[in-house]
Amino acid sequence: MITISKQQARQFILSKQGLIGAYRFKGKDGAYDYVRQVGCIQYDPVDVCGKNAELTLQSRVKGFKKFMLQELLYEDRKLIDYPDKELSIWPAEDWPYFSSYRERSLELGRTFDGLEELKEQAISYIDENGPVSSDMLPIEGEIYWHSSMHWSGNWDKKSAAARSVLEQLYTDGELVIHHKNGSRKFYDLARKHLPESILNAENPCKDEESFLCWRVLRRNGAVGLLWDKNSTAFLGLNINAEMRKKILARLTDEGKIRPVMVEGMKTTFYHLSSDDALMKKIIEGSADLKPRMSFIAPLDPLMWDKSLVLALWDFQYSWEIYTPAVKRKYGYYTLPILFGEKFVGRIEAIPDRKNKILSVKGLWWEPGIRKTKKMDAALLSTLKAFSKFNDCVFDKGVS
Repeated sequence: MITISKQQARQFILSKQGLIGAYRFKGKDGAYDYVRQVGCIQYDPVDVCGKNAELTLQSRVKGFKKFMLQELLYEDRKLIDYPDKELSIWPAEDWPYFSSYRERSLELGRTFDGLEELKEQAISYIDENGPVSSDMLPIEGEIYWHSSMHWSGNWDKKSAAARSVLEQLYTDGELVIHHKNGSRKFYDLARKHLPESILNAENPCKDEESFLCWRVLRRNGAVGLLWDKNSTAFLGLNINAEMRKKILARLTDEGKIRPVMVEGMKTTFYHLSSDDALMKKIIEGSADLKPRMSFIAPLDPLMWDKSLVLALWDFQYSWEIYTPAVKRKYGYYTLPILFGEKFVGRIEAIPDRKNKILSVKGLWWEPGIRKTKKMDAALLSTLKAFSKFNDCVFDKGVS
């Protein structure tokens, strides 16, 4: 087992995620390639300066535009909205792996009296009339429902029957999201948008433990380095310490991950064996580590395990969107600022979409950070790019 320094651990993670050195991901193809690498990016509907999924892509995909994600989701159908790490966006090619989700949903759906008949009505209506939102589906009344997905706690929740039926068909895999208008979802039949080769593919995982192994491997690759500890990077996997150790041991024995120690830390870390070449470059000092500045999304894979970020970077981040204003230390929608291999501060940059101007509502530098001309230039350049991403211009005079 090799031992690396904390600095090398940071460099490895950032290199793996495409946040340091020359851009590895470019344009729409690059956005798709990144989602394939990371497995999933979390979806959140809040749009202050871009939705979380868009922010995740803009920080590491050169030339990324918001329409690119919409095209990948709703025109190219290379990506799909579906739960994974909470509500997520992931490659449509991974659909067969989630067969057990859909089977569980179908089983639980059968426990609701009258639901099967309502599902048939909804499918028939959508087949004839096309995509619908819950307020368009002519099914009236209210029913008690619960989501069959592991991430939901909405057991026995009373809601409109139309919405309940659509949600159930969505988790069953009968429907996919056709498009969104803001946070309003429009559903259509999955068979109209996903090829039979995907819809009818056999589940590659022979049992639930194999599925869990696949998901742990994917989350490990998403972050780059993960430790043998309870981690929010494993959110949604329903995995305890005993099972985690068993899965990590199995993946190690199968040669899919490598254990590594980090100086000054007792916990074992793991990286994908397919990243051996990158680890070698980091250790040899030959990796491309040219610094650049990025604004990081609140639910970015880099931030999935905030305890790990604190341990490796000594950077403590809390997303204060749900914190009462009087208790906030920073701002409503504050983004970490990454420069080179360090978190140097955080920023609240808000676009005025009516006047097409981006303003900086708040900027907080980390203790001990020495501002330089190079950092000032990087900040200005990043703000200009972030303004363009939000279809605005950056006016230094109003910030």
